[in-house]
Amino acid sequence: MNAPVSRQSTTLSFPVEGMSCASCVKRVETAAAKLPGVVEARANFANETLTVSPGPDFDATALRAAIKDAGYELPVEKLEIGIEGMSCASCVKRVEDALAGAPGIVSASVNLATERATLDIVGGQAGLAAAEAAITGAGYTPHRLSDQNTQSREQAKADEIGALQRDVVISGLLTLPLFVLEMGSHFYAPFHQWLMQTVPMGWLYPAYFVLASAVLFGPGRRFFVKGVPALFRRTPDMNSLVALGAGAAYLYSSVVTFAPQLLPDTARNNYFEAAAVIVTLILVGRLLEARAKGRTSDAIKRLVGLQAKSARVLRGGETIEVALDSVSVGDIIIIRPGEKIPVDGIVTEGTSFIDEAMISGEPVPVAKAEGDTVIGGTINTTGSFRFKVTKIGGDTMLAQIIKLVEQAQGSKLPVQALVDQVTAWFVPAVMAIAALTFVVWAVFGPDPAYTFALVNAVAVLIIACPCAMGLATPTSIMVGTGRAAEFGVLFRKGEALQLLQSVGIVAFDKTGTLTKGVPELTDLIVADGFEDGEVLSLIAAVEANSEHPIGQAIVTAARHRDLVMPDSADFDSVPGFGVVANVSGRRIEVGADRYMERLGIDFAAFTPDIERLGREGKSPLFAAIDGKLAAIVAVADPIRPTSAETIAHLHALGLQVAMITGDNVNTARAIADQLGIDHVVAEVLPEGKVAAIEKLKTEGRKLAFVGDGINDAPALAAADVGIAIGTGTDVAIESAGVVLVGGDVRGAVQAIAISRATMGNIRQNLGWAFGYNALLIPVAAGVLFPAFGVLLSPMLAAGAMALSSVCVVTNALRLRGYRPPLVADRRSTTA
Repeated sequence: MNAPVSRQSTTLSFPVEGMSCASCVKRVETAAAKLPGVVEARANFANETLTVSPGPDFDATALRAAIKDAGYELPVEKLEIGIEGMSCASCVKRVEDALAGAPGIVSASVNLATERATLDIVGGQAGLAAAEAAITGAGYTPHRLSDQNTQSREQAKADEIGALQRDVVISGLLTLPLFVLEMGSHFYAPFHQWLMQTVPMGWLYPAYFVLASAVLFGPGRRFFVKGVPALFRRTPDMNSLVALGAGAAYLYSSVVTFAPQLLPDTARNNYFEAAAVIVTLILVGRLLEARAKGRTSDAIKRLVGLQAKSARVLRGGETIEVALDSVSVGDIIIIRPGEKIPVDGIVTEGTSFIDEAMISGEPVPVAKAEGDTVIGGTINTTGSFRFKVTKIGGDTMLAQIIKLVEQAQGSKLPVQALVDQVTAWFVPAVMAIAALTFVVWAVFGPDPAYTFALVNAVAVLIIACPCAMGLATPTSIMVGTGRAAEFGVLFRKGEALQLLQSVGIVAFDKTGTLTKGVPELTDLIVADGFEDGEVLSLIAAVEANSEHPIGQAIVTAARHRDLVMPDSADFDSVPGFGVVANVSGRRIEVGADRYMERLGIDFAAFTPDIERLGREGKSPLFAAIDGKLAAIVAVADPIRPTSAETIAHLHALGLQVAMITGDNVNTARAIADQLGIDHVVAEVLPEGKVAAIEKLKTEGRKLAFVGDGINDAPALAAADVGIAIGTGTDVAIESAGVVLVGGDVRGAVQAIAISRATMGNIRQNLGWAFGYNALLIPVAAGVLFPAFGVLLSPMLAAGAMALSSVCVVTNALRLRGYRPPLVADRRSTTA
């Protein structure tokens, strides 16, 4: 992004990490001073900073690389800055180019829909000031963003819409008589005769002049204030096209009105009404566009609206209500039925069901009891409880979700690169086509040639709409990622949204993803003459002495059934076989089949059950009471209830499914058979998952990997798209392009479906934007006139242009009503 450009000399101060002694100062200074864009470099060991006087060719990225090569680090800060005054895609390119040359900016990405720039910046406040100066120099107005100014930004946007509404009304009232008088004379002969007889010609055109002047230099002043300076900077934008088009019609008509002798008789036509209508229609389009663009961020507004304003905190033995920013980590908060959870925490007392649909997209309320986590922004339904605060402010899950959605909405997809290349030269190309149109019509056109030349050149200037190109991608991204967040799917990286639509295979980690990740008692089959509750309590009493995960799973199952576990005595572990103990005067022996064989206990009667458990990938344990076989017990990592449904829907989307696991082949294949998985890669060590992913990708298919846990981080990064279960570790989430907040694997289906829907919407928008300009610019230039006698009036061109970008935004807004297939199925069954 950092193309070298000229800039005035200034001083930038960069924090430097890694300076440990005074000798480091010289190394840092030498590394910086070698760069061609650095006039002077001074390092300070005491405050660990580097102060640079940048020259014309200064490049922050090169400086950071040079310091890193010297063994130190310039930390990069990511921040956003608001930009006012952008109206089309060429504005985006202009601001990005200006920021690219600003000292301290490592990279910059500008989004027309959000009217923000996302910056990777070094140099702290000095770098931010340089970015603001670059934006101002490009002809736009920067404003700093903070967590506290959301309301003021919304008010500023409301003020902008209010000003547009006012100007549309004023412009409409002034344009209406002008349009009726001029166009009525063309379409209704008696009206023309009445007008000529009633109003002297010497008054009519000056009256037109006054009305048109009021429109152009009142409500339409914004186009000239921004467009004309852009022309002088040789960086024309959409405002420049409008200023040129409407201004040309206005000036031509002024000459006809006040100096007609300068033009041939056949060319003395008046276009004041065209100039006024052009401005009015484009203002209407801007108003509609501003209103529609405001709706693209509704998802963020809804998420922000989930935040509670206050909390009922227990302090000093009393319950007091405090503002949310007064809540501290460790506070005990009391929640009553129907109240909103203010921050994240852990339940310490009471039980309830909490509606977490706004966070996870899951419509069924979730049971909460002591030790369970609660999420700020969710809603308590029935019970009352207390919880201890664990996260506040920007650390809460809701705040992190809002941040991730904002980052995704401000991201650029790879497809945007083509749009950026086109819009970089689009406005200058339109101006060149308009000039060529004027020359061709003036030289070869029929009489009145100059009139035809002016009208068609103005139509070319007005019909062109780079706004639609600039809005085509970001508006769809904003709405699509916002809609995804409502279903618990967060796109952390913009490219994931584009890549996910084209994956051909989805690979899952098994443990903790397709399965619950925690061993559970899945089968308890008792022999004749024994009762399952009694048998389970006796086995659990023995296993309570064991730290083995299988033993703990049996103990947990007994507790869930509220069974009493008697005390055991004489506990002993038989390595490789099992365990034994005396419980309530009875001898209990639990272990593998070889332990039963060693004890001489026959288990042939359970052969069918043993074979079934083997097919299911479960290893049975046997329990004997007083020397008699009492039961078969199976403990396994159970499959999540939603896994089979997820895989079935992935197959319905035309995708293949793979499973990568460290489990043995038999267990892995048993689970794969139950779920209908196409490819199984078993007995893979954590470091081998990356190689397994690369092998699955060898057939040219793009691959998405779904996993959680720290061992999955390399695999998530190696896949074309990494999808992390949101209940997993932070490392896994940081390595992923997509996060499933609710921890439900069905979110993978939703993510792919939303990706396809969003990219389809983007293709529609780009097709419209490019097709509109490719088709109508030649029509405006008059290519249909020789064969069909068809010309496009500037007023029709203005109307078409005004509606073009509105169509793009409106099409993107259709995504607000999109329902991923699994969500629709799920909610219809729970209604």
